[in-house]
Amino acid sequence: MKAPLLLDRDGPVARLRLDRPELHNAFDAALVAALTDALAGLGRDPAVRVVVLEGSGASFSAGADLNWMRGMAAAGELENRDDALALARLLRTLDELPRPTIARVHGAAFGGGVGLVAACDIAIGVPEAKFGLTESRLGLLPAVISPYVVEAIGARQARRWFATAEIFDAAEALRIGLLHQVVDAAALDAAVQRQVDLLLRAGPIAAASAKALVRNVGAASGPVALDAANAALIARLRVSAEGQEGIAAFLEKRPPRWAPGKS
Repeated sequence: MKAPLLLDRDGPVARLRLDRPELHNAFDAALVAALTDALAGLGRDPAVRVVVLEGSGASFSAGADLNWMRGMAAAGELENRDDALALARLLRTLDELPRPTIARVHGAAFGGGVGLVAACDIAIGVPEAKFGLTESRLGLLPAVISPYVVEAIGARQARRWFATAEIFDAAEALRIGLLHQVVDAAALDAAVQRQVDLLLRAGPIAAASAKALVRNVGAASGPVALDAANAALIARLRVSAEGQEGIAAFLEKRPPRWAPGKS
């Protein structure tokens, strides 16, 4: 059986491509499991510094596979809960991956596809891309992906799009914060590569830890605890090997050792 996911490695950059183009890269249990396993493996690999997530064919991801949905509709509540937890593990793995992630959105992203975009650290799309949280049309809600979508676009926007199931375009996705950048299709790869290059010039530990810092700030229990945690973090970074090299390189007006082309 054809693998639903392709992994391509180019030095420190890993590209994960959803590869069910005939089904617009719709999710089924096999794709969810394959993507979760692949992400977990990349997160454990110290040679990986950036992960790019993309789709084959015309779409980024059309959400749930119709046959998968049909099977879940015929299953019991316990089976549906287990199935939903598998998707939750995928999104949690992507959101907490200890590597920067980039979503390359070249076509439609619906339902769970929007969740993948929202869980990535950087999202770049083309003007023709379409987005939709269409679950309410089926009497459902985007419950599993909601933590990531709400964090990306905010509660007020989420209340609208979750309820109406309206399709929106890349310009609206940019306005509400789901996308960071919209570029013409011919410039998409260059725009993604620019972000990759910026991430590779950053300190590997610093770039990988950025999302954890943002998460900790959001979850802080109070200003005193937050200030103490942030002071401890910057102190650790300043005395670390990476921090010492970065400061020395800046003062000596040279690239740090982790920069591309350096040993």
